[in-house]
Formats: sequence, structure tokens, C-alpha cells
Amino acid sequence: MKLGVNIDHIATLRQVRRAALPDPVAAAAVAEMAGADGITVHLREDRRHIQDRDVELLMRTVTTKLNLEMALAPAIVARACALKPHCACLVPERREELTTEGGLDVRSQVQAVRRVVQRLQRGGTVVSLFIDAARAQIEAAAETGAQFVELHTGVFARARTEAAQQRALAALQRAAAYAHECGLRVNAGHGLDYHNVHLMHHVPFLEELNIGHAIIARAVMAGLDRAVRDMAARVHAPLPAGQCADNR
Repeated sequence: MKLGVNIDHIATLRQVRRAALPDPVAAAAVAEMAGADGITVHLREDRRHIQDRDVELLMRTVTTKLNLEMALAPAIVARACALKPHCACLVPERREELTTEGGLDVRSQVQAVRRVVQRLQRGGTVVSLFIDAARAQIEAAAETGAQFVELHTGVFARARTEAAQQRALAALQRAAAYAHECGLRVNAGHGLDYHNVHLMHHVPFLEELNIGHAIIARAVMAGLDRAVRDMAARVHAPLPAGQCADNR
């Protein structure tokens, strides 16, 4: 699997003081040198962390790939179409939320999502839809023409008992297998950390994990280079012998 490092919280720290530092563009370079396979940023409507200029600079400096998380809001879609990022992930967005709280409800707005997917793809952007691990959402995602789904791992990450974690993991396994069956490629992310990420190796067909908060939280204490290297080792490492995920 590959590791996409979300650097939103670098910009969050900067915006607390409306200062120049820390610089998310510099953070992206450190993350790439430390083993990140891609950089993810969320250009929110309220611009609470990542700013337009950040994305413009990242488009010129990221050497792996830039994944732009974005809402379906017309102004954001227009901006993304102008920027033409390597990848875009369509996500739900509410002003009052602290972070993305669940998957995009594609089923209720298939036509609207399809139009955005097609606009982005015409500019050469690979499109993913951030969805819950539900068959109806996977089927709807396939109807839009998006190349990827990113499975929301929040339920798995928030599980407080081993039984609950195993149920959530099984749901992700079924969802990934079904998405693959529907012709979709599969990524995952949200809430993954250094203690639970190894279990993602048991989910079939996963290509990339997008992780932000856990990495930036460790970086505060250990430095960004070390934090990314530690996570990359967990994501890139193969499963131990005899513990392979089915159908990988």
C-alpha cells in the first residue's frame, strides 16, 4: 500500500496566528523525502487551514502527487478545475464540523456528483469519492464514473472494543471487495493511527491510505521526518507470513 500524508493541520497551526510559519509547502517536501507517496490537502470553503496559494505552490513543488479534497460547492469545483490537481477526492463538508464526519452521500445526488466528476476528469484529474462502507454508496459511486472510492475508516478507528473493531474491519473488507467487483479502485482513510493502521493490510484491494492527524500529532513531539517515516514503515510493510489479505 501507499501512504498519502494530509498536511492540513500544518496550515491549521499557521492560521492560528495568521503567520507565515509553519509552511505546509515545506512540510510537503519533508513528508515526501521521508517516504510519503502523495500529499493530501483539503481546500475548504471557509479556508480554515489550507489557502488557495498553498495549493498553487504545492501544484508546482510536489514531486509525488497532490490529492485535493474538496466539496461539491460550485466555487470550489471551479477552483479545482482551474488548478487541475493530480487527484481530487470529493467529500462532504459542513461549516460547523471539526473535521469530515462521514462519507459523501453519493446515492442521493448521483447526477450532481457525475457532473463534477466529468468536469474534473476533462482536466486530467483522477477522481475519488469519500464514502461510507455501504453497498448502496459503492453502487452509486460506480454510476458516477469516478475511478476511485476512498472508504471512510472512522467507525473502525473509533471502535473501543476488539469486537467492535473486528466488525468494522469486516465491513471494510466487504466494501473493498464489492467496490473492486464494481470496477472501482480503492483507497481508505480517516482516524487511522500508529496503533490500528496495520490492520488495513487485511482489507483487500486497498491501494493507498490517507492519514493526517496522527502523523502531525506525532510530529509535534518527534519531528515530521520521523513521524512520516514511522507511518510509512507501517503502511509499506507487507503482512507477516501466513497473514495475507484475501484477493489482494
